[in-house]
Amino acid sequence: MLITLVKPVYFKFESDFVDTMRCIPMIVRYKLDTCDKKLQLPEWSRLSKDEKDLLAELPCETPAEIAQYRATLDEMVWNRSKKNIKDLGGVDPTWDNLSQVPNEVQQKAHEWACAPLTLPQWLSLDLLQRFALVKLSRSGHEGENFPVALAEFGIG
Repeated sequence: MLITLVKPVYFKFESDFVDTMRCIPMIVRYKLDTCDKKLQLPEWSRLSKDEKDLLAELPCETPAEIAQYRATLDEMVWNRSKKNIKDLGGVDPTWDNLSQVPNEVQQKAHEWACAPLTLPQWLSLDLLQRFALVKLSRSGHEGENFPVALAEFGIG
């Protein structure tokens, strides 16, 4: 099977760490959720820059690509840390909901004194932008980037 690399998308709000890849960028987070894997920052930190770039570039859409991505990720992490990474146990892809803006996104907008997102605004975003807003809305993520992301996406 020939694997074609895909040019990854990085957001401007990630620019402070994308060059070094010290944090997991949204494109990789999206692929991790897609393949139902939980990669911890210590394991990410042990990967080489080339390995991190590859995880951002590998396709992860079709069932075969998802299986290949999981296998590649598992092998990389095992080779670097001798650990098996955990499965997420299923993901609730609220970013795929096109009938309403997820409550967590609306709550985060309220917390940052941003106007609530309208459904037309939500629908104007691409999949990765919606994913990023959902992730930035959840605890444990860079909440301060939420209003920055809204502005970058033409909403804030």
